[in-house]
Amino acid sequence: VQLVESGGGLVQAGGSLRLSCATSGFKQNTAFMRWVRQAPGKEREGVAAIATNGGSTYYSDSVKGRFTISRDNANNTVYLQMNTLKPEDTASYYCAARWTAYLSASPGTLDRLEYNFWGQGTQVTVS
Repeated sequence: VQLVESGGGLVQAGGSLRLSCATSGFKQNTAFMRWVRQAPGKEREGVAAIATNGGSTYYSDSVKGRFTISRDNANNTVYLQMNTLKPEDTASYYCAARWTAYLSASPGTLDRLEYNFWGQGTQVTVS
């Protein structure tokens, strides 16, 4: 199982980035997917999650209205579109997956579940 994030970089405040998470080694259409970030000296924060069928999503209050999670199961890729970026969004962003037999779950459940597989992360820096 592999999850490989890409798309991070340096951007000015107010700008946008789109992160991608390419998965392999499992059927992405059998997994909930999540984006988590961690800044130096801060706790890890789940920022977005999406159900298997894409019908349910979760966003943390800190990114709601600015970030959008989406998935393309045919191409085994999950995305995080980040708009109106702020300096406080600076962090390493990680993609995570949790195998499931369910097509969907409530937003709260998507956030609370333990995710089994993780990528190496991509750095986002907002100046």
